[in-house]
Amino acid sequence: MGEPQVASLVAVVLVSVATIAVGAFGLRMSRTTSDFYVASRAVSPRWNASAIGGEYLSAASFLGVAGLVLVAGTDMLWFPVGYTAGYLVLLVLVAAPLRRSGAYTLPDFAEGRLESREVRRAASVLVVGIGWLYLVPQLQGAGIALSAVTGAPLWMGAALVAIVVVLNVVAGGMRSITFVQAFQYWLKLTAIAVPMFFILLVWRGDGAPSPATAEWIRPLGGASGRDHPLYSTYSIVLALFFGTMGLPHVLVRFYTNPDGRAARRTTLVVIALLGAFYLFPPMYGALGRIYAPDLVVTGRADTVVLLLPQRVIPGIGGDLLSALTTAGAFAAFLSTSSGLVMSVSGVLHQDLLSRWQRGGGRSSWRRRPESLRGFRTATALSVLVPFTLSLFAGSLSLADTVGLAFAVAASTFCPLLVLGIWWRGLTRVGALTGLAVGGGLASIAVLVTMIGGTRAGWSGALLAQPAAWTVPLAFAVMVGVSLATPRTVPPHVARTMVRLHAPESVDVDRSSR
Repeated sequence: MGEPQVASLVAVVLVSVATIAVGAFGLRMSRTTSDFYVASRAVSPRWNASAIGGEYLSAASFLGVAGLVLVAGTDMLWFPVGYTAGYLVLLVLVAAPLRRSGAYTLPDFAEGRLESREVRRAASVLVVGIGWLYLVPQLQGAGIALSAVTGAPLWMGAALVAIVVVLNVVAGGMRSITFVQAFQYWLKLTAIAVPMFFILLVWRGDGAPSPATAEWIRPLGGASGRDHPLYSTYSIVLALFFGTMGLPHVLVRFYTNPDGRAARRTTLVVIALLGAFYLFPPMYGALGRIYAPDLVVTGRADTVVLLLPQRVIPGIGGDLLSALTTAGAFAAFLSTSSGLVMSVSGVLHQDLLSRWQRGGGRSSWRRRPESLRGFRTATALSVLVPFTLSLFAGSLSLADTVGLAFAVAASTFCPLLVLGIWWRGLTRVGALTGLAVGGGLASIAVLVTMIGGTRAGWSGALLAQPAAWTVPLAFAVMVGVSLATPRTVPPHVARTMVRLHAPESVDVDRSSR
């Protein structure tokens, strides 16, 4: 094994050990159910924003965006824009009311708002499905990264991430991974920014051609552009803007804020943190067109962030900078996977592996599990299924695979949250029908694309980017069916709406009389 491989392997080991060590610190503070699921709702906005940035900046953000820009040019800049702007939509429509709901998970919110066990079960299935779909590219990316820098088999990187994530989540739950994810955001920002600083110095000094030309706009290396690019662009934008509010691992973090005001402040800080990070991946893709165009031909475009420092800066300096980007990549895999596993494990444990008892009052969304005995089993299952799927993953890029998860989230939880929070006329039947139609059609499109790859013509464009038609359809079905079934409006909707929109100091029971 050469020096570059040794340095990168050491970086991976150090990140894994640091992740476990930081998680162990959080273990000392995790003693209750509330600690495990929502960190006792006591996380400050700045700390929570760093943790959200840590778990949100996934394999698609750290590696996939640069790979897409390397292959397809400026058309792919919509991905970082969409990833960031999705939080603006979340801030305006969802953040504060969702925190005021008092729920532990999205299924808790769905049952509390619609007062229906059937809606809860549907939401639980969607949380698990979206979580597993999002986990696959994280594990796949870990395999690609470790293989690119050390030559290890693809399964080894995925196994390493899976083991570290399980250890962290079962150790301390949400309290533990909050510390881990906040630490990993700043590690990722450092790992992607510092090497780019040195790369830019070399690029400015060696007289290399500028990437800001027509060659940067067009697909590289003979790669054909996507069919119907205008439709695909609008569909990507819609999926990213509205899919963010439907990602279970993102939403669960807002339950950890002390109140709705803190949730809004958290979102504002998140937008600033994401904006700072997303300045850098497009730079790697653009400069990769000068220094590493062969990665497109060999099908390794997703590795440009890892390999570019070595290409631009020969010797030990480039090796160390590549090791730093490798450390950042593994931080991305670990932090995002931790948040996803926490979300999926919580739903599996609460809805499938635990016996539930109802709290006081007429609303059931303050349920608590009798014990946390099934949590470790749920965590293992949450990792095992996507790990197995990652071994058989297709040829889609990391960003494309993550984009499909956004499309499913935008077609299901986005209409449920927006209508559930802002329209008291949403009915149980309407919500169930909309979730079934939006989730079913988006899932079919995702499965066809992942198994069979992208196709030519309109059929291929509609299946590869389904959000442009599945999201409006899901909204239309929820509204239409709700208007046709007014008798299934939840009986206590007035009290629920007061809880969602009034300050926490308001007496909900008195205000809803």
